[in-house]
Amino acid sequence: MNDKALQNIDIPSFQHDLISWYQSNKRDLPWRNDQDPYKIWVSEIMLQQTKVDTVIPYFNRFIEKYPTPSHLANADQQDVLKTWEGLGYYSRARNLQNAVREVVEEYNGEVPANEKELGALKGVGPYTKGAILSIAFQQPVPAVDGNVMRVLSRVLKIEDNIALPKVKKQFEKYVHELISAEDPSSFNQGIMELGALICTPKSPMCMFCPIQEHCQAYAEGIEEDLPVKSKAKKQKKIPYIVLLIQNEQNQYVIEKRPDRGLLANLYQFPMVPATEIGMDHIENWMEMEYGITIKLNEKKGELKHVFSHIIWQLEIFGAVTGNVVPSDERIQFVGKNHLADFPFPVSHQKMMKYIRE
Repeated sequence: MNDKALQNIDIPSFQHDLISWYQSNKRDLPWRNDQDPYKIWVSEIMLQQTKVDTVIPYFNRFIEKYPTPSHLANADQQDVLKTWEGLGYYSRARNLQNAVREVVEEYNGEVPANEKELGALKGVGPYTKGAILSIAFQQPVPAVDGNVMRVLSRVLKIEDNIALPKVKKQFEKYVHELISAEDPSSFNQGIMELGALICTPKSPMCMFCPIQEHCQAYAEGIEEDLPVKSKAKKQKKIPYIVLLIQNEQNQYVIEKRPDRGLLANLYQFPMVPATEIGMDHIENWMEMEYGITIKLNEKKGELKHVFSHIIWQLEIFGAVTGNVVPSDERIQFVGKNHLADFPFPVSHQKMMKYIRE
């Protein structure tokens, strides 16, 4: 740890300037209307990897449908995934529901204010734990995410690679020293808000920054050089053929994904791995894999869907089949008007336009 990092900062003045700015400039967001730890928890899970403007309508719908931990704990998982549909990173929803069930069973539906108990819940990492404890319970616990590391790497002139786990631990130690014991909620939210609105990744608006006088990177004119972050690995491209298979009753074949791994328990139209199965063999493969006989027809379109680690390259084809009853439990025929009842990943939601045409 860089012991000199905090030597040049007036901590009380830094806290005052940051908190005053936050209280005067904070955005009006629905999860800030009260300090309900459950609502803060839901919002923080939704905000992982997702922009605030995208989250707001999802948060409002989710809380309207599941206003308390008990409502979410007792909900059918398929309904929860359907409510989450479009937000992506669906493991967040599954982990949240599993953890909330534990809260209902072990803590009588009350989100624990104990750091150890809260941190032991499924999907509650150091950041989420810190956010809940500081915002809902006013405990001076760090909540360090990318925004926080960016702001503090500039303020403290930290030139270590923030992609390394040990460096994130360093930042948690810095926040332990910097955080306001009187108002940890405003302190943590203030740094996050500053990173979102002012101290942005590119072209930070230093002229409007409330903590400019504390910022060592600004003083040296190197604010755009920080933070230091190694580039992520190149995403692997995986081509698939997606089949929109229709029977004589205007029903379509959908498949439930496995209950583990990417997009677990969501539904999709059958996907054929294009590098393994050539176009000439798709009809045979479907009969062998799923026990249904199909006949391919025209190509409907193409889609690219980008995940954090892979890219799906999807070619979409129409196909027809008879009125067979599928023997494979993974698949079922669903009427055109009932497809919306099932939770689909975004890429497959986009294919619905070919069915409506």
